[in-house]
Amino acid sequence: MFGDLKGMMGKLKEAQAKVTATKQRMDTVLIDKKSNDGLINVTITANRKLKGIEIDDRLLENKKKLEESLISILNKAIDQATTIHEKEVAAVASEGMPKIPGMDLF
Repeated sequence: MFGDLKGMMGKLKEAQAKVTATKQRMDTVLIDKKSNDGLINVTITANRKLKGIEIDDRLLENKKKLEESLISILNKAIDQATTIHEKEVAAVASEGMPKIPGMDLF
């Protein structure tokens, strides 16, 4: 009934190790996002850690525009990082999962 339970547990541990390694690798995947007007550039990792912000001096004169632009570009960068992160982790997790009838998780 349980088949090769030890073998399945081994595959699960292997899949978990691959997922952990992939999450660590996501710290090295950098996403650069530039605002439409080109006045702000942000760099974020696929793990959604902010690495850098470049702001054109012209934006320093208008606090409201600077705040709005930062929020907009950071949200876009976070969305892109989240998409990359989720796809990478899901791909690794599903590839290492044992096939259990009725348990189509991915």
